[in-house]
Amino acid sequence: MASIYSCVECGANFNLSTLALYPPDYYFEAGNKGTLSFYQIDETKFNFEKEDKIKPFFETINYWGLQRKRTKIMCKSCSHLVGYIYDDGPPLTNSPGQLHMGPSQVIPRAPRYRFKTKGVKIASET
Repeated sequence: MASIYSCVECGANFNLSTLALYPPDYYFEAGNKGTLSFYQIDETKFNFEKEDKIKPFFETINYWGLQRKRTKIMCKSCSHLVGYIYDDGPPLTNSPGQLHMGPSQVIPRAPRYRFKTKGVKIASET
């Protein structure tokens, strides 16, 4: 059974399906609370705005950083912020890693489309 999601503010259909959801225990451990992460979206339904955030953030138990580049995902109809795109780039396999215990990001990463559960609602289930 697949669910179709829409904007909580204006009800616009986002054409997001549960078939494109990452499993909850995939490769990113932090920040999954209150979010839905998709590996593909229909980009014609959204507006995007780049954002550079400079403050501490925690990616996983073994990795943290100070600067995070992400892109805001906003509803094209009402400009309501519904989530973020995180593009972490290639894995860090040549670095000594945190505390010189080996690289902490060894899994290749694709963009993560992370939607806030408060920003989307289930419009229909098929």
